[in-house]
Amino acid sequence: MRRVSVVGTSGSGKTTFARALAERLGVPFTELDSLHHGPGWTEASPEELRERVEAAMASSDGWVFDGNYETKLGDLVWEAADTIVWLDLPLHVSLGRLWRRTSRRIRTGEELWNGNRESWRAAFWGRESLFAWAVRSHFRRRREFPARAERFAVVRLRSPAEVRAFLDGASSSGTPPATPAPAGPARAA
Repeated sequence: MRRVSVVGTSGSGKTTFARALAERLGVPFTELDSLHHGPGWTEASPEELRERVEAAMASSDGWVFDGNYETKLGDLVWEAADTIVWLDLPLHVSLGRLWRRTSRRIRTGEELWNGNRESWRAAFWGRESLFAWAVRSHFRRRREFPARAERFAVVRLRSPAEVRAFLDGASSSGTPPATPAPAGPARAA
């Protein structure tokens, strides 16, 4: 395991997990949000995002990417990855984490990427709010992801304990942590 794509719902812990995994594997970590969001929350076009991702992938023989962006990237990252880790935690866990993370970022004025900061309005109000997006994407991913990812090596982690166990088993040797036999199109660890 040297090239890993980490996917999941907002608040599932993708960034924290991916950073820790990259450190254990001794490979670079890239947060797709940082490549996608420009100053003033401007979004990269699909072409710009693909170019940035391809450059990040080419910079090392191993890497860990966190983020989804399948609508703009297609299978670009998945095709190059040797493992996809799907953080499929219960919605209440992801929403609780999302609440704590977002509230802290807003209170402290934490800069995310390229000068961008979260706001109460964008996080909590309207159909396009961060929380509404998290709920919609959680159910859509559970419904659509298994069929879409069935041709890839996927490890599906469904609890914080499974996430910890996976990280504890990861090493710079590139040997993947032990996982039980495949359970449908996505392996459960």
